[in-house]
Amino acid sequence: MPSYAFAQQTHVLVVVGVPGDEEHAANFQKWAASFIDAAKKKESVPDANITLLADRKATREGVTQAFADLARRSKPSDTVFVLLIGHGSFDGTSAAFNLPGPDLTAADYAKLLGTLTSTHVVFVDTSSSSGAFLPAVSAPGRVVVTATKTGGERNETMFPEFFIAAFGDDAADRDRNGHVSVFEAFEYAKAKVAEAFQQKGYILTEHATLDEGGLPSLAAQAFLGTGRSDITAKVDMSDPAMRALVEERDRLEQEIAALRLLKASMDPAQYDAQMETLLTDMALKTKAIRDLQAKKDKP
Repeated sequence: MPSYAFAQQTHVLVVVGVPGDEEHAANFQKWAASFIDAAKKKESVPDANITLLADRKATREGVTQAFADLARRSKPSDTVFVLLIGHGSFDGTSAAFNLPGPDLTAADYAKLLGTLTSTHVVFVDTSSSSGAFLPAVSAPGRVVVTATKTGGERNETMFPEFFIAAFGDDAADRDRNGHVSVFEAFEYAKAKVAEAFQQKGYILTEHATLDEGGLPSLAAQAFLGTGRSDITAKVDMSDPAMRALVEERDRLEQEIAALRLLKASMDPAQYDAQMETLLTDMALKTKAIRDLQAKKDKP
């Protein structure tokens, strides 16, 4: 009997903070809906695994309870994806994400994240001053994305619109595996933000930051839903030809991770050329895996 590999579950928590006015309320609501739609339709995350806190539900108590529920429902092998959409603040010492009533600070979120048993946690704060969260919430093996590099970058951020859009845009899927990783979404959004500032003739005032908890390429393996594991889900690994294809794809993924480590020391053109070649090879290998399994599945 063929042996199959199955993806673990993903649990998504989206927190929408105080909008401040009708325009921001509409944008925040639209972005949250778009993100959840991508989780459901593109990544097959069950409704029961998605929690949206907005308006009166997005309180200090509501967020704390949501994390307690996540800690109870998620398994160590599951993925927990937390997304904050809203405004942030920084007083020079402490950073916070603005909620109705008392805010939750970076230190508060660090404690909440610490209650999770999952070893696959993605924490994304798209608000202004979110860079000040990094020292508190960064942890080994945890993927953290912030819209700014420091707490001093207090201007309203463009990052959330593009980061969320990435999960619904095939152009963000650089390795063409059918899923957008956190790394791909981050790179997509970062480039779009720089382009938007350049088009308006403004100086770039926000610098998105990615922290992988000391494990390079971790964000490239983190997905909103089934992600990379979907490539080998329901794949007949007892077939030598299939096993060889999967192993070759894994090797290419390792080469991509190694190349990313060398980016800072390489000529940009040389890096881009090598990366493009590897990504193309991996896309072709992924297609070969799917084509072979489709052929085997035919009656």
